[in-house]
Formats: sequence, structure tokens, C-alpha cells
Amino acid sequence: MAAIALPDWLRRAQPGNDVSLALGVVALLVVLVVPLPVVLLDAGLAISITVSVLVLMVALFLRRPLDFTSFPTLLLLTTLLRLALNVATTRTILSHGHEGPQAAGHVVSAFGGFLMAGDVVVGLIVFAILMVVNFMVITKGSGRIAEVAARFSLDALPGKQMAIDADLSAGLIDENEARRRRKELEEETGFYGAMDGAAKFVRGDAIAGLIITAINLLGGMAIGVARHGLGFGDAAQAFALLTVGDGLVSQIPSLLVSVAAGIVVTKGNTEGTTDEVMLGQLGGGAKPLAIAAGVAAFMGFLPGMPLLPFLALSGAAGAAAWARHRRGQTPAAAPEAPAPAADPPIAETLRMDLLRLELGYGLLSLAAGEAPRLTEQIKGLRRSIAQEMGFVLPSVRIQDNLALPPDTYAIRVKEIEAGRGQLRPPLLLAIDPAGGVPNLPGERCQEPSFGLPAIWIEESQREEALARGCTVVDAAGVLATHLTELVRENMAELLSFAETQKLLDELPAEHRKLVADLVPAQIGVGGIQRVLQALLAERVSIRDLPTILEGIQEAIAANARSVPAILAIVRVRLARQLSDAARGPQGHVPMITLSADWEVAFTEALVGPPEERQLAIAPSKLGEFMERLRVAFDAANAAGEQPALVCSAPVRPHLRAIVERLRPATMVLAHTEIHPRARIRTVGTI
Repeated sequence: MAAIALPDWLRRAQPGNDVSLALGVVALLVVLVVPLPVVLLDAGLAISITVSVLVLMVALFLRRPLDFTSFPTLLLLTTLLRLALNVATTRTILSHGHEGPQAAGHVVSAFGGFLMAGDVVVGLIVFAILMVVNFMVITKGSGRIAEVAARFSLDALPGKQMAIDADLSAGLIDENEARRRRKELEEETGFYGAMDGAAKFVRGDAIAGLIITAINLLGGMAIGVARHGLGFGDAAQAFALLTVGDGLVSQIPSLLVSVAAGIVVTKGNTEGTTDEVMLGQLGGGAKPLAIAAGVAAFMGFLPGMPLLPFLALSGAAGAAAWARHRRGQTPAAAPEAPAPAADPPIAETLRMDLLRLELGYGLLSLAAGEAPRLTEQIKGLRRSIAQEMGFVLPSVRIQDNLALPPDTYAIRVKEIEAGRGQLRPPLLLAIDPAGGVPNLPGERCQEPSFGLPAIWIEESQREEALARGCTVVDAAGVLATHLTELVRENMAELLSFAETQKLLDELPAEHRKLVADLVPAQIGVGGIQRVLQALLAERVSIRDLPTILEGIQEAIAANARSVPAILAIVRVRLARQLSDAARGPQGHVPMITLSADWEVAFTEALVGPPEERQLAIAPSKLGEFMERLRVAFDAANAAGEQPALVCSAPVRPHLRAIVERLRPATMVLAHTEIHPRARIRTVGTI
């Protein structure tokens, strides 16, 4: 016999599929308007009770609330199921309630008879008490806890996102782990927000049950007396039995789901099932158990009190207290804490962040979100510094600082503040490259990186600002630019001994012999570190580390021992790189040269032994030089040039120390540091 081919939608209409869920929801809506036979009504009520018990059991065995993220949707669906069944039973009770206790089905009749036990008044009172317990105690408390949990979860969201981004920037977690944590954080926030709203379903369900019960009782008695000619007592007896049974059948599942909601929202962030947590905390100490045992024994000996149950409870609590006490006395349970266990907290307090970015609470949004702009820019900064300078920037730790004003950030290098600024997100910063104040409406300020006048503008003004030739940067870009400049200024301090060793260890295999010959026989890692720091202090890339090591080896072979002497030879080795860095857009190296008079003046001002020469020049002479230096460079900059200052090798380090105070980014080159094949052009002379 050939198998019958079922339609695709029918094959999908099985438990766990989308079609079955859609059909179930449509069936609930149909029940609201279509009368149900008694058999289907009994089946629906049985399903409601069973599902409510299942939801309660799942809530009891949860290890954490996020394991039950479908709970808010289940609350809505179970509430809709109970309301649909309430409407169906109300229709049946009002239409056929005069026919007898079985008119609304066996489930309603059985629950009504069990609760009332033959007395209408007792049944109504007990039912009213259950309604009050569900409505006033459980649903109200659960709703309040859900509301507070949602509020606290949203308030803590920026701090948690910053903690994830800080761990990612510090290298403690990778991108996949950060993405997983952000997703879990979003699920947690969405779950508590949904629970806040879903708690209203439970509360509304209790109110609806109370109103439907009153309608069933009053409406049924009126229909029985006026339409079917029943006496008042007979109508009250018949319709009270069905009303209480119907209310109980709806309120018991509602009570179970309310308890489940309360368990989920009160669980908080505790790990483990409810029984594990409760037993572990209630029975975690011997003293509370012992006191409870003593109180139970005392209550048992009071006049008129039943002795047996109190003594049984006292014995059980006392035995548990004794077992807990003995467990705490065993050496395995409480070993002697080793002395090194106290060291990690002290070591943690001594740990220093090489780079730290502190944000006021108004700027936390810059480092928050699924793809935070600031974090991405810092990652890009570390990558560009590594490619350009050959130096791996330490991880930047990002943290909030409540001591800062809300719109202020601070950048710290080795715990010392190196700079700070103010931002106005989501406003944009418009800067005139010519150095003037942009002619735009907005809040005037100074750009924190270079001190240029700028204006904070709205997003709608971006196109107008760009049309006027302004540079427009968002708040995260302003902060990242400031961080970049401070990193370039303090790069020498950020190159530690460990980082230097790491650079040497990561050299390609073909250069290992050079390192082995050089370290430690001729120079130590500390000496190499000081040479590299001197190069970084002048913003010279150390990416070509093999050439630098060859220069160090050559300097040591020439009996150069001091860092300035070694550095002079290394810089000659890097002549091609230095010339390329100084080359302008036109392809030549613009230079401002030192006149012969100033060369002689600086050379004669050098005092001390050859390895440790110092510059001793008259203050008036130094002031005159600095003024002429300023005039020459201002003229060159006005002509669109960014020249390097060129002088003789002996005076170059001392001249660099002077120029650094006026123009830190200006290159100071010796004649020997300009590559022979470099095209040069003199744009000025001092």
C-alpha cells in the first residue's frame, strides 16, 4: 500500500514547530468566540493545569534566570489560555448551569465540590482567600521585584559594557568572548525588561479572574431565578458550585505561574538550582541551626503546646547543626591558609596601568554598545602605531571615574595625568584648519589635542561645516586623536624592559645570530632599551630593528659607550629612513640650515668630556636663537612647508633639546643623517 503524501504545512504542524505554535495561538483566539463542547473544555482545563505545573518545576530547577528566556512569552500564552478557558466556562455556566453540577464539565464540578465540601459559604470564603493570596501577595510582590530588577539592570548596563571593553582592550579576553559577553548582557537586559512587562499579565489575570467569578455568580443566579424559575437557594447552590469550581480551576494554575514568576525574578544572579541555593545558605552555618533547635525545644515545653512535633524539629535541626560543626572542625574543611595566599591582593595594588583612559559617566556611551566606536578606534591606533613606529602600544585600560565631571575624560600615563578634555556627544567638533574660529552657530571650545579654536555643532550642520572647509570630527574621534598625540609624546616612557626583550625575541630567525653576538656580550637589553627610547623620543620608528642593532654593534666596535655616541652612529645607519620621514609632498626634503656663526657659537658652548658634553650658552644668546628659530619656521610654514632643522653632528642632540620645547614634532637632522640620494631644498637659514 502506497504511503499517503501529506502536505508540507501538515508535516510541520507537530509539537516544537512554528506551524503548531501558530495554530495553537489561533485556537486560543477561536475559543474566545466559539462555544466549546464539555469534553474539549475538560481537556483544555487539564492542559492549563499541567502546563502551569511544568512551568513551576522548570523555574524551581533553573540554575540562572537567563536559562529561561522564553518565560515572558510563556506568561503571555498561559494567561491567554486561562482567559480563553474562563470565557468558555462562563458561557457554559450561564447557558447550562441550571442543568446540574456536570453542566460545565467534570473538572469544574470536581474542583467545586472538593473545595466547598457541601457548604457554599465556606467554599466562597476559601476561594476568596486564595484570590487575595494570589492577587495581593504573590503577583504584587513579583511585579515589584521585576520592576526593580529591570531598572537596576538598565542602570548597570553602561558599567558592564565598559568592563567588557576594558577587558578586551587589556587583552584579558578575545573578540569572540567579548561578543559573547555583550550578547549575554543584551539578553539579560531584554529578559528583565520583558519580565517587568510580563508581570503585568499575571496581575491582570488575577483581576480578570476575580471579575469573571463575580459575573458567573451574580449573573448565573439572576438567570436561574428569572429565566429558569429556580428558587434563590437552589440557584445559589447550583451556580455557586460551578462558579467556585471554575474560579479554582483558573486560579490554581494562575497561582502556580505566579509562584514561578516570583522564583525567577527573585533568583537574581545566584548560580545553582533553588534547592541547592536554599539548602546551602540555610544550612551553611552551625550556629543558626543550633539556635533554631533550641527555640523549637523551648516552644515544645510551653503549656498547651504539642510536644512531639516540636521535639522532632528540634532534634533534626540539632543533628544538622552538630554535623555542620563537625565538618567545620575537620582539617580538610578548614586548612591552614598558606602565607603566599595574602600576597596577590598586595601585588594587585602595586600593579600600574601604563595607559589608562578615565571617562566621566556622561561619556560611558562612547565605549558601550555592540561595536563601540571608541574601542574600535583604540584598536586601530595600536595597529597603526605598530606598523608606523615598530612599537606595540600597551593595552589601554578604559574605566569610569565618578570624580570627573560628566563630560570630561582624563588620559593617564603610568598613573600620572598626561591630558584631559571635554566632549559633548552626540555633538560634532568643527575645526578650521587655518586656525580661525569656524563661522558656525554652536558652543565654542578648544580642540584638546592641539589647542585649536573649534565649535561643537549639531549633526544637521555637518554638511554646512564641510562646505566651509572645516574638519568635522565626532566625540570619539576627538578623544582618539588626543590619545594618539599623547602616546606619540610619551612613547619613550611606554617602552619597558620587558617590551624591549619581547621585540628582540620576536625578530626573524635570520637575525637571531646578530642578537646572540650583541646581547649580552657587548651590550645588555637595558642599553638597547635606552637607545630605542632615545629614538622614540624623537619620533623615529624602530621598526627596522635589525639595522638599529647593526648600528649599535658598529658603535661599540668604535668604542662608543654612551647612549648619545651610540645613537649618533645608529641615526647615520637610519639615514634613508630619516630622509624619507622628512620628505615633503613635492618629493624633496625641505631644510632650514644653521648658519656658520651659530654653528661656531654652539660648538664653542659645548663643555665637558667628549662622552658627556653639555651645552653652556648665555641665556641672552639662547633667547635670540629661539626667536630667530621661531621666525624662520613660521615663514616656512606660511609657505606650506614642514622643514627639518639641519646642523652638524656634534651640536645636533643639544639643538634638538632646544627645539623640542618649541616644536616637539620638528625633526632635527645632522648633515650625515641625510641620505646621499635624497633630494634636498633649503627653505631658510638661521
